[in-house]
Amino acid sequence: MYRHIKNYELRYTDVDAYDNIKLSALLGLLQESACLSADELGFGYNDVKGYNLGFILANWYVKIFRPVKIGETLEVHTWPLKPKHLIFLRDYEFFINGEKIGVASARWCMISTCDFTFVPIAKHFADGFFDGYNTERSIEFNAWKIAQLEGGKEVYKKRVGYCDYDHYFHANNTKYADFLMDVFSVGELRGKFVSEAQISYVKQCKEGEELIFYRDASEDGFSVVEGKVDGEVRVQMRVKLGDL
Repeated sequence: MYRHIKNYELRYTDVDAYDNIKLSALLGLLQESACLSADELGFGYNDVKGYNLGFILANWYVKIFRPVKIGETLEVHTWPLKPKHLIFLRDYEFFINGEKIGVASARWCMISTCDFTFVPIAKHFADGFFDGYNTERSIEFNAWKIAQLEGGKEVYKKRVGYCDYDHYFHANNTKYADFLMDVFSVGELRGKFVSEAQISYVKQCKEGEELIFYRDASEDGFSVVEGKVDGEVRVQMRVKLGDL
């Protein structure tokens, strides 16, 4: 069955102060593989932009079994599953020297680039276009909704700027991973690595908007983080830190 496979050698800029891959860098590699896979399959950026269509991420779920270090080569496998109405589900597995060290799943949505409304799959793709796709799941994960924080401690503020933008003129999904992880101090992350993370993109953020980030701990060992603009939730994360 179809898989797109690509190797990425981790660079100095991909890792944190402790030489572990940053969550934003990992999501960047997964996004790159997703885009290359879509190009191969005929619904990539250049295939759909002429129809004023594009794809944006709604959710990430990532589970990492062991730390990923500078100098290692990450082999990323990805494949899309047959989409349903508005949701394009895509799964991932990643390996180092043949050892599976993580899995991920993401939900993408097709949007009109004219007004950023969601576009049903049937509006553009003919019946049968996605027949024969890989039906294998990297992980059975379907708990996409993150409950809103009740309270939580305000940690810091971030104003969206030029370097946060992508070609859809909003903050790119990978940038939020840095925003969200900045609720932790360098000291708190000593001896730790991100072992599990779930991100929900509630509403896009534009240049000049100020995100205020809040953090609280949950009873299941996760930290819950929210970014709000004028009291409105824009992005959420549940994250668990593993020990090195």
